[in-house]
Amino acid sequence: MRILAVDTALSACSACVIDAGAREPLALRSEEMDRGHAEALVPMLADLERDVPGGFASLDRISVTVGPGSFTGLRVGLAAARAMGVGLGIPVVGVGTLAAFAAPAVASDGTLVVVSAIDARHGNVYVQAVSPGGRLLVSPRIAPLREAARAVGGSAVRIVGPAANLLGDAALDLGLQIFVDPPARAPDILWVARLGLAADPAHAPPDPLYLRDADAKPQGHARIARA
Repeated sequence: MRILAVDTALSACSACVIDAGAREPLALRSEEMDRGHAEALVPMLADLERDVPGGFASLDRISVTVGPGSFTGLRVGLAAARAMGVGLGIPVVGVGTLAAFAAPAVASDGTLVVVSAIDARHGNVYVQAVSPGGRLLVSPRIAPLREAARAVGGSAVRIVGPAANLLGDAALDLGLQIFVDPPARAPDILWVARLGLAADPAHAPPDPLYLRDADAKPQGHARIARA
């Protein structure tokens, strides 16, 4: 099975194509950015396709990060993946951003609970915890830092993701035993692909996982009256 993976959820625009069982991708592109995903993704995909034998017509599946993450970024990746899936007649699966951060840590260390953390601002984090074997312990949620630290405490944990240091500091304040990975700005696109290969399309739809309302709110005052 050959899969295209797309990630625009956070501070990168990334895509890769990999065959099931292969260690290395057929093609990979990734560029760090906080905004501009909409302008960057389509040219990046066109460039990527040139390195794929048989082009995108050879794909069997597409995976895309569904969040949590930037509202705008998520919509860019999801729209592109869904459109390509329809055009190519292949399934599109959604991969949680927190799961994508956790996956390489779970694969490399089978002894620690792995906690993924993304800064949700205003003293909150998006958080998820999985057992050493990959079983979900704390489902994806948004919570204040200290509440998130208490939720994942009780045993030695490894914290990964962009807010690893933030959650790590809160956990240390509570006296918890932790190991903190260097914060990553975005998930490894290869793991978005590998999780997509393992996903069941019937249970992993490409639907956004926002976990909170958008910060931007429609104006409720000084509104120009409509005719």
